[in-house]
Amino acid sequence: MTRLVAGNWKMNGSLAANRELVAELAPHPGVEIAVCVPYPYLAQLQERPAGLALSAQDVSEFDVGAYTGEVSAAMLVEFGCRYVIVGHSERRALFGEDDALVGRKARAAVTHGLVPIVCVGETLAERESGQAMAVIERQLRAVFEALGCEAMQGIVVAYEPVWAIGTGRSATVEQVAQVHAGIRARLSAQGVSAEGVRILYGGSLKPENAAALFAVPDVDGGLIGGASLVGKDFMAICRAAAGVV
Repeated sequence: MTRLVAGNWKMNGSLAANRELVAELAPHPGVEIAVCVPYPYLAQLQERPAGLALSAQDVSEFDVGAYTGEVSAAMLVEFGCRYVIVGHSERRALFGEDDALVGRKARAAVTHGLVPIVCVGETLAERESGQAMAVIERQLRAVFEALGCEAMQGIVVAYEPVWAIGTGRSATVEQVAQVHAGIRARLSAQGVSAEGVRILYGGSLKPENAAALFAVPDVDGGLIGGASLVGKDFMAICRAAAGVV
Protein backbone atom coordinates (compact mmCIF):
# COMPACT_ATOMS: atom_id res chain seq x y z
CA MET A 1 0.00 0.00 0.00
CA THR A 2 1.07 3.61 -0.46
CA ARG A 3 2.61 5.04 2.67
CA LEU A 4 1.10 8.13 4.27
CA VAL A 5 3.14 10.87 5.92
CA ALA A 6 1.00 13.41 7.76
CA GLY A 7 2.43 16.56 9.28
CA ASN A 8 0.66 17.65 12.47
CA TRP A 9 1.34 21.36 12.89
CA LYS A 10 -0.41 21.38 16.29
CA MET A 11 -1.09 24.98 17.51
CA ASN A 12 1.63 26.56 15.41
CA GLY A 13 1.71 28.80 12.38
CA SER A 14 0.80 32.20 11.04
CA LEU A 15 -0.36 33.33 7.62
CA ALA A 16 3.15 34.44 6.72
CA ALA A 17 4.94 31.43 8.20
CA ASN A 18 2.49 29.05 6.55
CA ARG A 19 3.18 30.53 3.12
CA GLU A 20 6.92 30.01 3.59
CA LEU A 21 6.49 26.46 4.84
CA VAL A 22 4.06 25.33 2.15
CA ALA A 23 6.36 26.76 -0.52
CA GLU A 24 8.93 24.13 0.54
CA LEU A 25 6.47 21.23 0.23
CA ALA A 26 5.80 19.20 -2.88
CA PRO A 27 4.29 15.83 -3.74
CA HIS A 28 6.70 12.92 -3.92
CA PRO A 29 6.21 9.75 -5.96
CA GLY A 30 5.44 6.69 -3.90
CA VAL A 31 4.12 8.43 -0.80
CA GLU A 32 0.93 10.30 0.10
CA ILE A 33 1.55 13.53 1.97
CA ALA A 34 -0.94 15.34 4.19
CA VAL A 35 -0.78 18.50 6.29
CA CYS A 36 -2.86 18.70 9.48
CA VAL A 37 -3.37 22.38 10.17
CA PRO A 38 -5.20 24.47 12.80
CA TYR A 39 -8.81 25.27 11.88
CA PRO A 40 -8.21 28.98 11.02
CA TYR A 41 -5.68 28.00 8.34
CA LEU A 42 -7.86 25.53 6.44
CA ALA A 43 -8.97 28.30 4.09
CA GLN A 44 -5.38 29.39 3.42
CA LEU A 45 -4.33 25.81 2.72
CA GLN A 46 -7.04 25.36 0.12
CA GLU A 47 -4.38 26.89 -2.11
CA ARG A 48 -1.53 24.41 -1.78
CA PRO A 49 0.61 22.34 -4.13
CA ALA A 50 -1.49 19.80 -6.02
CA GLY A 51 -1.16 16.35 -4.54
CA LEU A 52 -0.95 17.39 -0.89
CA ALA A 53 -3.92 16.20 1.15
CA LEU A 54 -5.50 18.50 3.72
CA SER A 55 -6.34 17.36 7.24
CA ALA A 56 -7.77 18.89 10.39
CA GLN A 57 -6.44 18.13 13.86
CA ASP A 58 -9.78 17.40 15.51
CA VAL A 59 -13.51 17.20 14.80
CA SER A 60 -16.73 17.48 16.77
CA GLU A 61 -18.79 14.41 17.55
CA PHE A 62 -21.87 16.52 16.71
CA ASP A 63 -23.20 17.31 13.24
CA VAL A 64 -24.90 20.68 13.83
CA GLY A 65 -26.43 22.70 16.63
CA ALA A 66 -25.75 24.77 19.73
CA TYR A 67 -22.19 23.59 20.36
CA THR A 68 -20.20 26.81 20.66
CA GLY A 69 -16.59 26.41 19.59
CA GLU A 70 -17.10 23.06 17.89
CA VAL A 71 -16.29 22.31 14.23
CA SER A 72 -18.27 19.61 12.44
CA ALA A 73 -17.10 17.00 9.96
CA ALA A 74 -19.37 18.51 7.31
CA MET A 75 -17.59 21.86 7.72
CA LEU A 76 -14.20 20.19 7.28
CA VAL A 77 -15.40 18.50 4.10
CA GLU A 78 -16.45 21.88 2.70
CA PHE A 79 -12.87 23.10 3.10
CA GLY A 80 -11.52 20.11 1.19
CA CYS A 81 -10.24 18.00 4.07
CA ARG A 82 -9.58 14.34 3.37
CA TYR A 83 -8.28 13.35 6.81
CA VAL A 84 -8.86 14.35 10.43
CA ILE A 85 -6.89 13.39 13.53
CA VAL A 86 -8.95 11.97 16.38
CA GLY A 87 -7.80 10.91 19.83
CA HIS A 88 -4.37 12.52 19.83
CA SER A 89 -2.73 11.99 23.20
CA GLU A 90 -2.72 15.74 23.82
CA ARG A 91 -6.51 15.79 23.40
CA ARG A 92 -6.84 12.83 25.74
CA ALA A 93 -4.47 14.16 28.41
CA LEU A 94 -5.11 17.91 28.30
CA PHE A 95 -8.79 18.03 27.37
CA GLY A 96 -10.12 14.89 29.03
CA GLU A 97 -11.17 13.00 25.90
CA ASP A 98 -11.93 9.39 26.74
CA ASP A 99 -12.01 6.34 24.48
CA ALA A 100 -15.77 6.53 23.92
CA LEU A 101 -15.59 10.16 22.77
CA VAL A 102 -12.77 9.31 20.38
CA GLY A 103 -14.98 6.59 18.95
CA ARG A 104 -17.86 9.02 18.44
CA LYS A 105 -15.57 11.52 16.73
CA ALA A 106 -14.29 8.80 14.41
CA ARG A 107 -17.88 7.87 13.58
CA ALA A 108 -18.75 11.50 12.79
CA ALA A 109 -15.74 11.69 10.46
CA VAL A 110 -16.56 8.48 8.62
CA THR A 111 -20.23 9.43 8.29
CA HIS A 112 -19.23 12.53 6.31
CA GLY A 113 -16.59 10.84 4.17
CA LEU A 114 -13.49 11.86 6.11
CA VAL A 115 -10.74 9.38 6.94
CA PRO A 116 -10.00 9.48 10.67
CA ILE A 117 -6.38 9.15 11.76
CA VAL A 118 -7.03 7.40 15.07
CA CYS A 119 -4.21 7.94 17.55
CA VAL A 120 -3.40 5.27 20.11
CA GLY A 121 -0.52 4.87 22.52
CA GLU A 122 0.61 4.27 26.06
CA THR A 123 2.21 6.41 28.74
CA LEU A 124 5.62 5.60 30.16
CA ALA A 125 4.05 4.18 33.31
CA GLU A 126 1.79 1.93 31.25
CA ARG A 127 4.72 0.68 29.18
CA GLU A 128 6.90 0.02 32.21
CA SER A 129 4.09 -1.95 33.85
CA GLY A 130 3.67 -4.13 30.76
CA GLN A 131 0.28 -2.68 29.86
CA ALA A 132 1.13 -1.08 26.49
CA MET A 133 -0.82 -3.48 24.27
CA ALA A 134 -3.72 -3.71 26.71
CA VAL A 135 -4.09 0.08 26.62
CA ILE A 136 -3.93 0.18 22.83
CA GLU A 137 -6.41 -2.67 22.51
CA ARG A 138 -8.83 -0.79 24.78
CA GLN A 139 -8.47 2.37 22.71
CA LEU A 140 -9.06 0.49 19.46
CA ARG A 141 -12.01 -1.42 20.87
CA ALA A 142 -13.91 1.81 21.55
CA VAL A 143 -13.45 2.88 17.93
CA PHE A 144 -14.49 -0.56 16.69
CA GLU A 145 -17.65 -0.40 18.80
CA ALA A 146 -18.49 3.00 17.31
CA LEU A 147 -17.71 2.13 13.69
CA GLY A 148 -18.16 -1.59 13.18
CA CYS A 149 -15.98 -3.93 11.17
CA GLU A 150 -16.53 -2.58 7.67
CA ALA A 151 -15.86 1.07 8.51
CA MET A 152 -12.77 0.14 10.54
CA GLN A 153 -11.16 -1.06 7.33
CA GLY A 154 -11.16 2.51 6.03
CA ILE A 155 -9.43 4.24 8.94
CA VAL A 156 -5.79 5.07 9.56
CA VAL A 157 -4.24 4.13 12.91
CA ALA A 158 -1.37 6.17 14.32
CA TYR A 159 0.72 4.63 17.08
CA GLU A 160 2.17 7.40 19.20
CA PRO A 161 3.83 6.31 22.42
CA VAL A 162 2.95 9.19 24.73
CA TRP A 163 6.39 9.09 26.31
CA ALA A 164 8.04 9.78 22.94
CA ILE A 165 5.92 12.72 21.74
CA GLY A 166 7.92 15.94 21.75
CA THR A 167 10.51 14.49 24.12
CA GLY A 168 13.22 13.71 21.60
CA ARG A 169 12.92 10.05 22.61
CA SER A 170 11.79 7.60 19.99
CA ALA A 171 10.67 4.04 20.48
CA THR A 172 13.25 1.49 19.40
CA VAL A 173 12.85 -0.41 16.16
CA GLU A 174 12.03 -3.51 18.20
CA GLN A 175 9.35 -1.72 20.22
CA VAL A 176 7.75 -0.23 17.11
CA ALA A 177 7.77 -3.60 15.32
CA GLN A 178 6.13 -5.32 18.27
CA VAL A 179 3.37 -2.75 18.70
CA HIS A 180 2.57 -2.34 15.00
CA ALA A 181 2.35 -6.10 14.55
CA GLY A 182 0.18 -6.25 17.65
CA ILE A 183 -2.18 -3.59 16.33
CA ARG A 184 -2.61 -5.41 13.03
CA ALA A 185 -3.19 -8.71 14.82
CA ARG A 186 -5.83 -7.20 17.07
CA LEU A 187 -7.63 -5.61 14.14
CA SER A 188 -7.63 -8.98 12.39
CA ALA A 189 -8.99 -10.65 15.51
CA GLN A 190 -11.99 -8.32 15.31
CA GLY A 191 -12.66 -9.45 11.75
CA VAL A 192 -11.15 -6.36 10.13
CA SER A 193 -9.25 -6.85 6.86
CA ALA A 194 -6.21 -5.42 8.60
CA GLU A 195 -3.72 -5.73 5.74
CA GLY A 196 -5.41 -2.75 4.11
CA VAL A 197 -5.30 -0.53 7.22
CA ARG A 198 -2.39 1.89 7.28
CA ILE A 199 -0.62 2.02 10.64
CA LEU A 200 1.55 5.11 11.11
CA TYR A 201 4.28 5.70 13.66
CA GLY A 202 4.60 9.01 15.47
CA GLY A 203 6.75 10.10 18.35
CA SER A 204 9.92 12.13 17.70
CA LEU A 205 10.17 10.77 14.16
CA LYS A 206 12.77 12.87 12.33
CA PRO A 207 15.04 12.68 9.28
CA GLU A 208 17.77 10.95 11.27
CA ASN A 209 15.64 7.95 12.27
CA ALA A 210 13.00 7.93 9.52
CA ALA A 211 14.62 5.37 7.23
CA ALA A 212 15.16 2.88 10.05
CA LEU A 213 11.60 3.23 11.32
CA PHE A 214 10.04 3.01 7.86
CA ALA A 215 11.98 -0.21 7.27
CA VAL A 216 10.07 -1.86 10.12
CA PRO A 217 7.35 -4.30 8.98
CA ASP A 218 3.80 -2.96 9.46
CA VAL A 219 4.94 0.68 9.54
CA ASP A 220 2.91 2.30 6.76
CA GLY A 221 3.96 5.90 7.26
CA GLY A 222 4.28 8.51 9.96
CA LEU A 223 2.42 11.18 11.89
CA ILE A 224 5.01 13.91 12.24
CA GLY A 225 4.97 16.67 14.85
CA GLY A 226 7.81 19.14 15.25
CA ALA A 227 9.71 18.06 12.14
CA SER A 228 6.67 18.90 10.00
CA LEU A 229 7.22 22.59 10.76
CA VAL A 230 10.58 22.57 8.98
CA GLY A 231 10.07 22.11 5.26
CA LYS A 232 13.37 20.43 4.45
CA ASP A 233 13.04 18.03 7.39
CA PHE A 234 9.48 17.10 6.52
CA MET A 235 10.37 16.46 2.89
CA ALA A 236 13.37 14.37 3.96
CA ILE A 237 10.99 12.19 6.00
CA CYS A 238 8.68 11.91 3.00
CA ARG A 239 11.59 10.79 0.82
CA ALA A 240 12.52 8.18 3.42
CA ALA A 241 8.94 6.91 3.41
CA ALA A 242 9.13 6.58 -0.36
CA GLY A 243 12.35 4.60 -0.02
CA VAL A 244 14.57 7.41 -1.31
CA VAL A 245 17.32 8.47 1.09
